[in-house]
Amino acid sequence: MAKTRPGKRDIDSYTIKGTNKIVRAGDCVLMRPSDTSKPPYVARVEKIEQDGRSNVKVRVRWYYRPEESIGGRRQFHGAKELFLSDHYDVQSAHTIEGKCIVHSFKNYTKLENVGAEDYYCRFEYKAATGAFTPDRVAVYCKCEMPYNPDDLMVQCEGCKDWYHPACVGMTIEEAKKLDHFVCSECSSDDDLKKPQVTFPVSPASDSKYNNSPMVNLFPVL
Repeated sequence: MAKTRPGKRDIDSYTIKGTNKIVRAGDCVLMRPSDTSKPPYVARVEKIEQDGRSNVKVRVRWYYRPEESIGGRRQFHGAKELFLSDHYDVQSAHTIEGKCIVHSFKNYTKLENVGAEDYYCRFEYKAATGAFTPDRVAVYCKCEMPYNPDDLMVQCEGCKDWYHPACVGMTIEEAKKLDHFVCSECSSDDDLKKPQVTFPVSPASDSKYNNSPMVNLFPVL
């Protein structure tokens, strides 16, 4: 007589092997790659399943790093940037190395200290076509590039636009010492008044963010 296939059941949590860290559906995790020279994969756990032999598997939704996407890494992609893909998979829970946090872009820019476990996501990504959602992103500065949270930017007190120090003839050290900054286009405006409030620390926390010029995103083939 053929043996009955052990049944599977959903479980609420899984404790990462060798740790006291508990993983639940909705958590983001670091997963061990087959090539140990590569960084760990990042995924969001959708479901945790255990079979009759106590083997635990996780259904995950993968995050892609920019260099893993069709378009590749571009200048405005931050070191900790990830894309939430439409690529789902089932993996052994034993490949989970640890937990991490994937912040929204806005929340990431507000972090005082970025830890090794901190990442951010501002785009969803279709793995088959290389398409992004949203497919347009705000641009800043004379170079008209989207904001990279790894790069220091300074805000003009006149037009409220943001600039890379190098694009306005400054070093990063000089920019850090600035109390006020006025771009060349606004510097001739005699009516410019000093601000009465503190400016946001980054474009992502600026109310003008949603009104900035936009650029289309598409795979660079």
